[in-house]
Amino acid sequence: MIRRVAVLPQPPLLIPELAAGAADECAELREACLAAARRLTSASPDWVVIGAAAGAPAVPEHASGSFRGFGVDLGVSLSRVTAPETELPLPALVAGWLREQSGASSVRVHLVDPATPSDQCEQFARAVGDHSAVLVLGDGSSRHGPRSPGGEDARAEDFDAGVRDALAKADTGALAALDPALAAELGAGGRAPWQVLAGLAAGDWTAEVLYSAAPFGVGYHVAVWERA
Repeated sequence: MIRRVAVLPQPPLLIPELAAGAADECAELREACLAAARRLTSASPDWVVIGAAAGAPAVPEHASGSFRGFGVDLGVSLSRVTAPETELPLPALVAGWLREQSGASSVRVHLVDPATPSDQCEQFARAVGDHSAVLVLGDGSSRHGPRSPGGEDARAEDFDAGVRDALAKADTGALAALDPALAAELGAGGRAPWQVLAGLAAGDWTAEVLYSAAPFGVGYHVAVWERA
């Protein structure tokens, strides 16, 4: 049975070595993410991770990788077991970094394609099964403000406000009801992982949002759910 869930974004800027001049601007977000990750480790040192990547590639257990493709040759591992380096998608790299920072033993990464329909996200959740500690990675809309990566869209604010409220209430129904077409238009890559969470997290939860903002034109939400 799932005891605790952490919902985090996955920007490479989380990692100080990659953030460079923006490291100080990312400090509040980073601390919120690390606090959530540490709480996840206190529930279990072994995590299951839900993320999104095009094509939903399989991620080998105990794999190692590097942020080299993001500009810095910083290595991470999905477990304490040494393994040859392989090319890992961003969610797996971020999960490996969070594992190391929070003292977790291992992370097992399950990836869903970002375009997966809502009903298939629920089916994906059933295939993942129950685990004590679950990390869900995904960003909100990339269209907040005129300098946003995706270009400004007035609908972004309401979309991410809805996501924030759903996370604050552990409202799985609201997450399951997110519109895939609207999420895609707004560049919200977290939609599919959040809907997998909706399929996983049956029952009653207490929830806390540790961070919710769009500091670089992208919606980032950090929340922790604990089974009531």
